[in-house]
Amino acid sequence: MLKILKSREALLATSWLALIAIAGIITPNFVTIPALRDLLTDLSILMVLALAQMIVILIRGIDLSVAANLAFTGMMVALLAVANPGLPTIVWPLLCIIIGTFVGMFNGLLISELKIPPIVVTLGTMSVWRGMIFVVSGGAWVVQHQFPEGYLAVPRAPIFGLTLFFWIGLLVTFCMWLMTTQTRFGRELYGMGGNPKAAEYAGVRVKHHEFWVYTLTGALSGLCGWLWTSRYAMANTDVALGFELQTVAACVIGGVAISGGAGTVIGAVFGALFLGTLYNILPVIGVSQFWQQALSGAIILIAVYFNMISRKPPVRRILPMAAAEGAEE
Repeated sequence: MLKILKSREALLATSWLALIAIAGIITPNFVTIPALRDLLTDLSILMVLALAQMIVILIRGIDLSVAANLAFTGMMVALLAVANPGLPTIVWPLLCIIIGTFVGMFNGLLISELKIPPIVVTLGTMSVWRGMIFVVSGGAWVVQHQFPEGYLAVPRAPIFGLTLFFWIGLLVTFCMWLMTTQTRFGRELYGMGGNPKAAEYAGVRVKHHEFWVYTLTGALSGLCGWLWTSRYAMANTDVALGFELQTVAACVIGGVAISGGAGTVIGAVFGALFLGTLYNILPVIGVSQFWQQALSGAIILIAVYFNMISRKPPVRRILPMAAAEGAEE
């Protein structure tokens, strides 16, 4: 049992495939090629945002503003696209990443320089950016017919049978894996999460890393702003409302320790795939929204419990005094 728990990625991959198989038995239309392609397209956004959340949890932080950042950058760029439909399509994702980066920098400065707890900072900025969406849009929606054709068409373009959405998610996954496993910066993030004071004494630039982690999270959230608005062809004040909790849940299910210092990119991705697939399956098989929330919460609690027991240190037994004396003789 413990060996299976230690191979979290394999367990999650198997569980994800089993979930799809069960859904296919109940609803055969769920496992058709077009349906699976649409599923992977939808899940790519949660994958990217879960990876953004993972790196802040890795250093004992949290970012509750990722979904608000997504919604704000998506609205800003959607409005700019409507006003300037003739600009090249590449401009829109770049603008989203730039705006998202500055939002992340703002979080990073408050957390690394002013030492305000991350949950307080990001809870505050979550409300700030949600409010700014209403300010810049005046409460109006941007809907499908208002977007330039390229804004919606390019990310939906098929490449080897899958949309650009999925390939972007795969590229981000590879880059994050490369950063966390093959670079000094990535390895030092694990040290920061395991013991920040010890990492600082060992020469890790904790403040510097903290700032850039939140900046990177902001950039990925901004990228998701473009992915979301182009996928669903809309931008409004309620976009991705509550989505930040799904990113935390995906990380926990994927084995990322809330206490920091443990977790993998592949685990977070499979956590996102499993949770996102579950959210897609439950309405199809007729499960009410209330039961969906209850079931999702139960899965998160089970995942946290498995995380705890799989990382529980082995018990060291002390020999009884009589046995110790006998050993000496």
